[in-house]
Amino acid sequence: MTFIIPVIEVITSCSLQLKRPSKLFFSSMLLLNYLGKIGPKTPLKAAATFSVGWNTFACSESLEKPLNWLLFNYYLTTCLQSSVNKHRHMFVKQIDMDHVMKAKSIREFDKRFTSVMFGYRTIDDYYTDASPNRRLKSVGIPVLCLNSVDDVFSPSHAIPIETAKQNPNVALVLTSYGGHIGFLEGIWPRQSTYMDRVFKQFVQAMVEHGHELSSM
Repeated sequence: MTFIIPVIEVITSCSLQLKRPSKLFFSSMLLLNYLGKIGPKTPLKAAATFSVGWNTFACSESLEKPLNWLLFNYYLTTCLQSSVNKHRHMFVKQIDMDHVMKAKSIREFDKRFTSVMFGYRTIDDYYTDASPNRRLKSVGIPVLCLNSVDDVFSPSHAIPIETAKQNPNVALVLTSYGGHIGFLEGIWPRQSTYMDRVFKQFVQAMVEHGHELSSM
């Protein structure tokens, strides 16, 4: 059973299918958008995602709340600015980089840089296209999605619970606590987390019983 394929093959396939960049890392949002667009034709046999930002509009709104902006949004914006500023000579003909460097939030950065760089007419077009909730119904392989309802990066009201219920390929697991990719356990958490255990169980189940699912 082919459960794991080279990461570079997945990234290349995602890029070709979506024609959209991944911010900073090969994210769960990108993976779900890819799976939702390609359906059962993917070479992957199963996938797992953690702390997905299901609706980009809702994610931005949550991060723009005063405390969240102070703790997360502004810092992450400066990180994005630092990343592109190192290569600003590559963008100056297409983008007003001085305007980009004055952004005070991720939304402003996306409006001034990301959406422009990748050819979106407006930031709303970009955020709509980037939101995996709209493609979840089309996912054609078993996918485990672990989210926490206290994740400020992915507010609970934007988690597509009803859509997940309508797709037998999707297992949406919600915890009361866990934050963003936290899911720590115990008074002094050190080694494995709840996320680790769930992922291990999911992989084991797919290796042992994946053929049964594919034949259904």
